[in-house]
Formats: sequence, structure tokens, C-alpha cells
Amino acid sequence: MYEFAVAPAVTQIRRRGVEIAEVEPESLAAELDLEAGDRIIKVNGRVVRDYLDFRFQTGGETELVLEVRKRNGEDWEIELERDEGEDLGLGFEQIVPRQCANECIFCFCKGNPETARPSLFVRDEDIRLSFLYGNYTTLTSITEDEMTRVIEQRLTPQYVSVHATDLDVRAHLLGVDRKRADISAKMRRLLDAQIEIHAQVVLCPEINDGATLERTIEDLAADFPLIKSVAIVPLGLTRYNTDERLTPVTPEFCQRVIRQLEPIQRNLRSRLGTTFAFLGDEIYLRAGQSVPSRRHYGDYPQIEDGIGMIRAFEHDFKALRRRLTRRAQRGRVAPGLNATVMTGTLFAPVLKSLLDEMNESFGTELDVVAVENRYFGGDVSVAGLLTGSDYLAARDAVRGEFVVIPSASVKSDEKIMLDGMSFAELEREMGLPVRALDFASFAAMLEEQAA
Repeated sequence: MYEFAVAPAVTQIRRRGVEIAEVEPESLAAELDLEAGDRIIKVNGRVVRDYLDFRFQTGGETELVLEVRKRNGEDWEIELERDEGEDLGLGFEQIVPRQCANECIFCFCKGNPETARPSLFVRDEDIRLSFLYGNYTTLTSITEDEMTRVIEQRLTPQYVSVHATDLDVRAHLLGVDRKRADISAKMRRLLDAQIEIHAQVVLCPEINDGATLERTIEDLAADFPLIKSVAIVPLGLTRYNTDERLTPVTPEFCQRVIRQLEPIQRNLRSRLGTTFAFLGDEIYLRAGQSVPSRRHYGDYPQIEDGIGMIRAFEHDFKALRRRLTRRAQRGRVAPGLNATVMTGTLFAPVLKSLLDEMNESFGTELDVVAVENRYFGGDVSVAGLLTGSDYLAARDAVRGEFVVIPSASVKSDEKIMLDGMSFAELEREMGLPVRALDFASFAAMLEEQAA
């Protein structure tokens, strides 16, 4: 049995095994009469807790013994042989996240309105999701079972919210005692086992900035290259998070942080060959400054945390323009494309500049509307946190034949917005077709028009 902590002294016991969610037709699993709803309990005598266990225990094995609890309650034992690398054709249930037991003073979950989508209130603290999706954990309550698993199954890299290496500061930020805040031994054990780590600092003015931030960077850089990078992202406050211990991030604060970090980053590049400590794009935008060059970001180790995302977008957009230019030279352009692209207030000026160039070059009519986040309020201005009600509040500014919104503001496995509004309701109320697109699908749309 595998325990998932949901509070300091509360646990939830999972059902045994991992449930099969789907079986590919004509696959090896289908031949074995495995079905959705069946649970795989053991592989070659070893307990299976989730699909990561299943993948680890079946990897490289050509002879398998599966203990299966059928959905009708029958217990089966299946012996099989397969070719090396042959896939069984199974899809599994999603991992139920282990939940965080900290009381971080800056936790975004504390800034949600009561009507927010239920998943926004889940505070995950799960080493499996860290490995799979880059979710951050604090390691404060990692169990021996989890630590052993990371090392044994090579769940690398791990993404760790450090915030500060000064233990008093870290304890204050996480809302825990000093002993629990100290993860130095856990970090050392992972690093000694060659588990790579990407670290994060949520920068809170007057708490972990200034000299504390410099110390944190230097302490982490001492373990480069196993600690691969540090993402420094700004505190985000909604109108619902009114904790008096927190100071809002201002443009002036962002400017000071950039000035402070620039010489440190130059020194790190000289010593380590990498910038190592990266500031979030939001810090540059709030400061009214351009994001650094592509060279600054290297291989973009923390792009999913908003580090270098704008520079990568601009690079990809320019590549798209070059492709469309080549098509235009062959007499093929994107005729009559007339739409409104809605995005957050921070990114809107960047996107407008790029789309204005596109319109001038190819005769498209792509307008940009900067959408204010009224739902969360505060200083929330990123596109991924816009809600259905925010988009509808800006619909009077919409022009054209359809609307484009960022796909990040729509739940990945269900067409629903952060405020619980369905995508279908948004489209109905907008009165125009709505397309939720990421850059790749946006580029494909333009190129399809020019085909």
C-alpha cells in the first residue's frame, strides 16, 4: 500500500495496484483479454503502485508474470513472453497527487476565489509529477519510500522549490519549523546518487531577496552541474491573498533585481559556462525591459516555469514568418485571415508587435486584445490564468471572424476554464467561433491558410 499525505497527520490509502484505463485494439494486452477497469497488482512478484512502477518493473523484461484483479473481482495470473521493446498496449489511470503539507505564505492556492475550478485547490507535492511534468516539490515531507524510489527508478531530474538556503527564511516562507525546512541532507543524498535537480526561488520582496537571494544562488551553484539551474520567479498575489507578511512585486523591485543579478549571471557564465540563475520573463516585462538573448538561456532548462518563454516564442515566430515569406514568393499567402487574439496584459504588447509585422507583410488582419484578469485580480497578468469571465468582459473589443485564446487557459483533459465556465459556454456567449491554440497550432493555422 502506498500512502499519500494530504495534511501533516492525515493520510489517504490507495487501492492496490494500478487501474488499466484503455487497451489498444489488436495489442498484446488485448490478446491477453485485459480490459479497462482491470487492476495490475504485481509484476514478477513486485507490488505495482502506479504506472511508473509498471513501466520500471516491465522495462527490458521479455518474460513477465502479471497478477491482475479483474474488474469483476476475479484474480488472474498471466504469464507472457514478448519481444524486446514490444509494447503491451496499455494506458493507465492518472496518478493521484500526493498533496503538500506545508503552509507556504505565498501559496497561490490561498488566492483562489471560492468559485475556482476544484483542481486549483490541489496543492501537489509529488516526486512522480516532478519527474513527469516538472512540478516543483519542497522535499520537506518526502518519505524514505519516495526517496528510495527516486534513486532506484532514476526519476531524474527532480524540480525542487528551494526559495532560500537560509533555514530561518525558508522556514518562514514554508510555514514550517526550522528542522523540517532543512532539506540539505536529502538534497545531498539525491545529488550523490546522480539525481539532477532544477531549483526554484519564488522571490518575495523583503523576505528572500537581496543578500539572501545571492547566498541561495551561490549555495546552489556549488553543486553544479548536478544542480542544473535555478529559476527565480516573482511572487504573484491575487486580490484574495491579503497576507500582511507579503509585499507586492513592483516595476521598481523588478528593476533592482535585474541590476543585482546581471553581474552575478556574468560571473556564473564565466565560471560554469551557463547563466545558471535565470529570472522569470515576468520580471523583465514588469520592469519594462526586453528579455535577454537566446544565448542567455542556453538550452532553456526552465522554460516551463516561464524562463525564456518569450524569447523562444519570438524565435519561433520569426521562423514562421520566414516560412510564410517563402510561400508568398511562390504566390501563396494567407488571404483574408481576420481574427482577434486575446492574451494577458503582460504579453499583449510583445504579441501585438509581432502580429503587426505579420499583418503588414501578408495582409492578414490579426488584432490583439489585452485582457485584464478581473477574476483573480491583484497583480495576476499572465495569459494562462485568464478565465472565461475575463474573456467575455473584453468581448466588445473583439473584431474579425473568430477569436483565438491561449490553450493554457483551458484544462488540458476537459474543455473547461479556470472559473468553471465550459468552453462551449464561452463560445456561445462570445458569439464567434473560439479557438484555443498554442504556438504550434497557431502556426499550423496560418500555414494551412497559405497552403
